[in-house]
Amino acid sequence: MNSAARLAEILSANAGRAGPLLPILHDVQAAFGCIDRDAEAEIAEALNLSRAEVHGVVSFYHDFSAEADPRLVVQLCRAEACQARGVEEIVAAGERAAGERVCLKTVYCLGLCSVGPAARVGDALHARLDAAALVALIEAA
Repeated sequence: MNSAARLAEILSANAGRAGPLLPILHDVQAAFGCIDRDAEAEIAEALNLSRAEVHGVVSFYHDFSAEADPRLVVQLCRAEACQARGVEEIVAAGERAAGERVCLKTVYCLGLCSVGPAARVGDALHARLDAAALVALIEAA
């Protein structure tokens, strides 16, 4: 199935749904690995929104990206609560372990504020990380 047909299928599957923008964006991100400008324009047209409205949502949430990255993504929370619990001290070790093979992506809040530093790989959340645990998580990915 080509990308235009897959996008049309995603839009159709969410037609009539209350508040369809975020579910559509999640489906597009999962299907294509990104939400590019062409997809933003088609989604905007289908939902009778401006491209700016769709782009604003895409650029606001860390789950969405404008370009596909074939590497595995490890999201590391660097919000204030995780900073208070020592995330900044483990970032360098994580970056060394990630190298070019893994994308170590900064996000701001995974909702595990009381048990940070926290990271997410796919749908799996990891809490109470120290440098050794973050390196092991990246190396296992």
